[in-house]
Amino acid sequence: MQNKILIYKELIILATYNKKVVPEAKAALNQMKYEIANELGLSNYQTIDKGNLTARQNGYVGGYMTKRLVEMAEKQLSGK
Repeated sequence: MQNKILIYKELIILATYNKKVVPEAKAALNQMKYEIANELGLSNYQTIDKGNLTARQNGYVGGYMTKRLVEMAEKQLSGK
């Protein structure tokens, strides 16, 4: 449990300072963003002007990305 708390704190710190620990991950994160946006019904998310979307729509994309990344980290920690 202590390890999970430390990992969550690291994720929050990295997100706060927007540090790119693995710069090569940018393409994978963008791909994840577009897949999640598509699942949420924003099929042309890559090309649309994000300023024309509501804060809620943009927030859902980022929120689901975070949720999925945390789930992936938990799976890795549990060894599954």
